[in-house]
Amino acid sequence: MEKKRKQHQSFRFAQQWRLLVLILSLISASQAHNYTDALSKSLLYFEAQRSGRLPHNQRVVDLVGGYYDAGDHVKFGLPMAFTVTMLSWGVIEYRNEIGSAGELEHALEAIKWGTDYFIKAHTSPNVLWAEVGDGDTDHYCWQRPEDMTTSRQAYKVDESNPGSDLAGETAAAMAAASIVFRKNKPTLLSPATAPCPTGKYDEEEGSVGVVKKYYASVSGYMDELLWAALWLYKATDREEYLKYVITKAHCFGGIGWAISEFSWDVKYAGLQIIASQLLMEEKHKHKKYSHILEKYRSKAEFYLCSCLRKSNGSDVDHTPGGLIYIRQWNNMQYVSTAAFLLTVYSDFLRNSNQNLSLPWRVSWP
Repeated sequence: MEKKRKQHQSFRFAQQWRLLVLILSLISASQAHNYTDALSKSLLYFEAQRSGRLPHNQRVVDLVGGYYDAGDHVKFGLPMAFTVTMLSWGVIEYRNEIGSAGELEHALEAIKWGTDYFIKAHTSPNVLWAEVGDGDTDHYCWQRPEDMTTSRQAYKVDESNPGSDLAGETAAAMAAASIVFRKNKPTLLSPATAPCPTGKYDEEEGSVGVVKKYYASVSGYMDELLWAALWLYKATDREEYLKYVITKAHCFGGIGWAISEFSWDVKYAGLQIIASQLLMEEKHKHKKYSHILEKYRSKAEFYLCSCLRKSNGSDVDHTPGGLIYIRQWNNMQYVSTAAFLLTVYSDFLRNSNQNLSLPWRVSWP
C-alpha cells in the first residue's frame, strides 16, 4: 500500500499540468463554469513548483530552475519538456481567450521558467542534462525544498549516452515556445537545433537508466523526433524539417499505425493533428506533400473518432460515466490531452468549413 501511495505521488505533477491543458481547451467553449478561476489556480501551481536559486559563486553546472515533478524534488526532463510544449501550444491556439481571462502573463511566465531551465541544461552542443535528483531516495522523505537532504545527482545525455527522445521533446518545447515569444525571444531555438545521438534515454545501460521506473520512454524516440521536426518547421518555416516529417513518416511510425493515447511518452496523435492542419493551411505550399499529409490526417481522425466512440469497433475504452479510460495510473492525463486535441481540431474544422471523416469515410459534423 505504501509503495502504491508513493507511485501515486510521483505522478501528481503530471496530473496537475494535464488538468491545465484540459482547462485551456475548455475555457473558450463554455461560460457555465468558472474556468477562469480554475485556470488562475492551475498557473499558480507552476509557481509553487519552481526550483529555487543557487548562490552566485556556485562552481558546478547550474541546473537551478525548471519544475519539480510532484511532492518530491526530482526534476525529470522528458515530462517537463512536454509540459512546456503543451503550455506553449495552448497559448498559440488560445492566446486571446487566456488573455481575456487575465492569465496570459502568468502563462507566459510559466513557459519562460521552463525554457530558461532548458537553455541552462544544454551546456554544450551535444550535452543535455536530463534529470536532477533520484526518485528512490527522494521518496523516502517528504520535505520542503529548503530542507532537502536527498541526492541531487544529475544525469545527462551526450555522444556516449543516447537520448533522442529527451532531446527531441526539448527541441519541440523550445520551438513551440519560440512561436509564443517570437517578437522578444529570438534565441530560444539555438539549443533546439543541436544534434543528438540516436537512442532512448532510459536504457538500463544507457544515460538515465534510473528513470525507467518513473518515466520510461515506452514509445521509443521516433515519435519525439517527428514531433520535434514538425514544431521546428512551424517555428522556422525551413523546409528541411518538413521533409524530415515526410520522408520519415512511415519508418518512424507517423502514418503506419493508429494511436489511442497522447501523452508525455506518446506524441503521435499530436503530431498527426498538426500535420493535418498543414494540409489545409497554405495548401499550395504543401501540395507536393499532400499524399503523406493525407495519411497523417487519416491517423489523426482515427484517434479522434476512437475517443468519440465513432470508430466502428476500435473505440478507446470509456468508464460507465463516459470518461476515456486508457490505464489505471494517472488516467486523467489521457482525458485532458484528448480533450485538448479534440478542441483544437474541432476549431480547425469549423474555421475551414469541414467535417470530421469517420474511419469508414462517412462525414460526421
